Amino acid sequence: MALRRKNLHLGGEIERKPRSLWRDGMRRLLKNRAAIGGGVIVLTIALAAIFANFVAPYSYVEGDILNNYAGPSAAHPLGCDFMGRDLLSRLIYGARVSLAAAIVGAVTAFTIGVTFGLISGFFGGKTDNIMMRFVDIMYSFPTLLLIILLMVYFKSSFSTVTMDPHSFRGILSSIDRGMGGMFFIFVGIGLTSWLGMARLVRAMTLSVREKEYVEAARAVGTPRFRILFRHVFPNVLGPAIVAQALQIPGFILYEAFLSFIGLGVNPPTPSWGMMLSDGYQAMRSYFHLVLWPALAISITLFAFNFLGDGVRDAFDPRQTR
Repeated sequence: MALRRKNLHLGGEIERKPRSLWRDGMRRLLKNRAAIGGGVIVLTIALAAIFANFVAPYSYVEGDILNNYAGPSAAHPLGCDFMGRDLLSRLIYGARVSLAAAIVGAVTAFTIGVTFGLISGFFGGKTDNIMMRFVDIMYSFPTLLLIILLMVYFKSSFSTVTMDPHSFRGILSSIDRGMGGMFFIFVGIGLTSWLGMARLVRAMTLSVREKEYVEAARAVGTPRFRILFRHVFPNVLGPAIVAQALQIPGFILYEAFLSFIGLGVNPPTPSWGMMLSDGYQAMRSYFHLVLWPALAISITLFAFNFLGDGVRDAFDPRQTR
């Protein structure tokens, strides 16, 4: 009995039940205080945006002319803007636009980029050459400049009042107006945000498809699409998610910048970038008009950066115990 206990003790490390990569990554993520703090901030902002109708003390549209440029007070904790609208309420509603741009941009980039990169890297040859030359052409344009050009085109082409509401352009214009001007922001960010993801997934696919288990699957006659989705896709999914998490702050900045220069949401839909644009001209006398939206953008970006860094550190397969 003593010998058996000794053998079990010596072999305990061997008999330990192995943990999966995802479970081990979650354990490391939960130990990262900065990442958890960023996640709590992101969750709080998301809940406030979702339940803005119940959380915001006032409507983001209605204002009181007697409160124009009013400073912080008991009735308006963050003050009012140039139209007497409550800044706290507009900040809460503005979180919807920023988070929507982040989510839609991330989902679009991930979906298109992973699909494009998998097909290009797995099939190779002429398919890979043609697809990647297209990506190289798109990469030749500065991303922000390309988004601005797209937004200028959308705003000028789909805002005609005499447009037939039953035509394709009229339907798209109606959708954009119904979403407060966010639809074309989603389209502009989505058309340009997948390029980096496509190149990353293509590089990982080129590496994974040469592994021994993929060669073994080919040797036994496994169909190509089964190999792609059963063996290649799961091995590029984790790094792709980590890479996409790090790109989310960029989507928030794109939306804020577009709204700041007047190519974002349509008034009176609130956006943090538009609030900065409305307040910077009077910031010398009423600095609170710029202070609060700038703090909101900064805190949100820091939170997403901390969370993204934590996800990268937790799920990077090169990390040790």
